[in-house]
Amino acid sequence: MPDDGSKPDDGGNKGAIVSDEMAKKFATEKETPYTRWVRDEGLDIIDSVYVKNLYTVALKPWARREGKGVYLNHDASRTTNDCYVCEIAPGKKLAPQRMLFEEMIMILSGRGSTSVWNDKGDRITFEWGAGALFAIPLNCWHQHFNASGKDPARFVAVTNAPPMMNVYEEPEFVFNTAYDFKGRFNGEPDYFAAKNETNGFKLETNFVPDAVNLPLITAKERGAGGGHIRFNFAKSSMNAHISQFPIGTYKKGHRHGPGAHVIILSGEGYSLMWPDGEEPRYYPWEVGTMIVPPNMWWHQHFNTGTTPSRYLAFKYEGVAVRNAQGVPKAWISARIGGDQIDYADESQAVRSQFAEALAEHDLSSSMDQFYEAEVPDLPPKPAG
Repeated sequence: MPDDGSKPDDGGNKGAIVSDEMAKKFATEKETPYTRWVRDEGLDIIDSVYVKNLYTVALKPWARREGKGVYLNHDASRTTNDCYVCEIAPGKKLAPQRMLFEEMIMILSGRGSTSVWNDKGDRITFEWGAGALFAIPLNCWHQHFNASGKDPARFVAVTNAPPMMNVYEEPEFVFNTAYDFKGRFNGEPDYFAAKNETNGFKLETNFVPDAVNLPLITAKERGAGGGHIRFNFAKSSMNAHISQFPIGTYKKGHRHGPGAHVIILSGEGYSLMWPDGEEPRYYPWEVGTMIVPPNMWWHQHFNTGTTPSRYLAFKYEGVAVRNAQGVPKAWISARIGGDQIDYADESQAVRSQFAEALAEHDLSSSMDQFYEAEVPDLPPKPAG
């Protein structure tokens, strides 16, 4: 087990353990072309249900990138998406690369720049600092530079490498196929310019300079008077969102598919996560913590600090189980077939635990107004 505070988890399979004899019959299917590739890269794969701090997680030399790295994989990474942390030494740069999978990036620390170019010869370079968000357009050449001669630069990235590596298997093909996806990137000069136009909850941009202070849109549907904004950088099949909730409050419990990497941007608190039929498990968090809810586990986020809490969720589109109108079921009341628990239906133990956690910081709950605010729109309970 790593010494960075990460801890292993059963990924929701605690109640489905079989005999060693049966497990041996499937042993060869546990390893995949993707897991073999990570091993051949010389990197570790850490379970990412809970990683205490991305800023301090231990890294190893990564020859392909000419930096350091570690992979952080969730319970469905065999078939959907993955995550890694990478570091650029002071005054250094990573090796140029291209790949036939998508990648979203958040700069954890440091300052620098990234160059993106295609085979046609179009090239764009943009600068970034801590908190910046962007994505690499599919199969574009790119290179990251550390602008500081004193401090390392560290970023976290979420990719859909697992299914691509499992399909093509040959790293030479994945990393060295010459083809420009012009619909994704065609040398547009303002491609990585920060923009502020929104469409619903979606911010129409390929670059966010500061995720921690980005203005959000009110999202009463998630409870607790919070803010929300969504992204789809570089026309990727992956997407992201940022959510924030006030002091002394917590979000409504909900569940969804696998692959949402939740990174704490500000605040202090904890999350509860649990599969159907089991007691909630407690995961404390701070700035830099990452939590990846296993497939269809209920989870709920609580702010016990003295500032608003904000998190970023990098995710694969498959995580969003949607209704016929295209609305994620994680936003819809479980009373009408959705996957969100109304405050009125949550366990009293949830409220008691929150009150106790707040008391440890000499704080009190601000939730009464939000319990009352949901009542007018609360669907009736189903019969029985």
